[in-house]
Amino acid sequence: MSILINKNTKLIVQGITGNQGAFHTKLMQDYGTNIVAGVTPGKEGEKVEGIPVYDSVKNALNNHEADISIIFVPAKFAHSAAMEALENGLNIVVISEHIPVLDVIKIANEAEKRNLTMIGPNCPGIITPKECKIGIMPGEIFTKGDIGVISRSGTLTYEIIDLLSKNEFGQSTVVGIGGDSVVGSSFLDILGKFEEDPDTSKIILIGEIGGDNEEKAADYIKENISKPVFAYIAGKTAPEGKTMGHAGAIISGNSGTYKSKVEKLEKAGVKIAKRPSELIELISS
Repeated sequence: MSILINKNTKLIVQGITGNQGAFHTKLMQDYGTNIVAGVTPGKEGEKVEGIPVYDSVKNALNNHEADISIIFVPAKFAHSAAMEALENGLNIVVISEHIPVLDVIKIANEAEKRNLTMIGPNCPGIITPKECKIGIMPGEIFTKGDIGVISRSGTLTYEIIDLLSKNEFGQSTVVGIGGDSVVGSSFLDILGKFEEDPDTSKIILIGEIGGDNEEKAADYIKENISKPVFAYIAGKTAPEGKTMGHAGAIISGNSGTYKSKVEKLEKAGVKIAKRPSELIELISS
C-alpha cells in the first residue's frame, strides 16, 4: 500500500508542451505513471509522447478521468493553473518555483477549502516506488519497501534515498513537500497519512533550519504518531539570519535553529541522525 498515489493514479500534466513539462512527462511515463492528458492553452490537438493536449483542464476532464495534476507552468501563470485544477476537483503537485507567496497562500487556502491535497510548490514531487512517480526525482534510486519519507529538500532526499536503497531499506512513499516559506502539505499532513498506512512501518523526516515546521512536527509526533520516526536536520553550522538555499530556511533568534529543532524532536521520541549515513545505523538498531 502507499499514500496519496499508486499504480491506479491518473495524472494530468499542466505545461506539458514546455521544455520541463515535456522532458519530465517522458520520464514519468517511462516509470509507469498513467498520464492521461496534458494541458497547454492554445495547443489543443497536439500530442506529447502520445499524450493528447488540451486547452484547459475542463476540456481534458471532458475526455479523460484524472486524480491529480502536476504543474510545470511558469511562476506568473502558476496561480491560475493551480486554481483551474482545484476548481475541477484535482489534487495538485506544484513543481514551479518562484511563485509569489501571496499566490501560494491563495492556492493552499483553495485546496484546503475543497479538501484537496496540494504538494509544493518548488518541490521534487511524490513517488510510490515501482508504481507511480509524479515529479522530477530520479526514479531509479527508489526501491519498494515500508519506510515513509517526508522532506523539505530535493537533493537531500535523493542522497538519503540512495543510501536507504543501497542498504536494502525500501520506501512505501516519498513526499517532497518543498522548502519555501509557504507550502501546501506540511510535515503534519503527511505524517498523519503515514500513521494510517498499514504498509508504512517507519517514518523518516528530512528537515532543515528555518521556520518552525519541524518543531510543529515534533508536537504532532508526540501526540499522534505511534510508529518509529527518524530525522535528519540540515544546517547545523549555518550562521543566524542567513537563508540557506531555501526561502523557508532562515533563522531568527532562537526560532528555527538546528538546536531548537533537534531538542524538540528528541523530546518527542524522534531519533536524530547527525549525518545522512547515520540514518542507516539508527534504522538498523
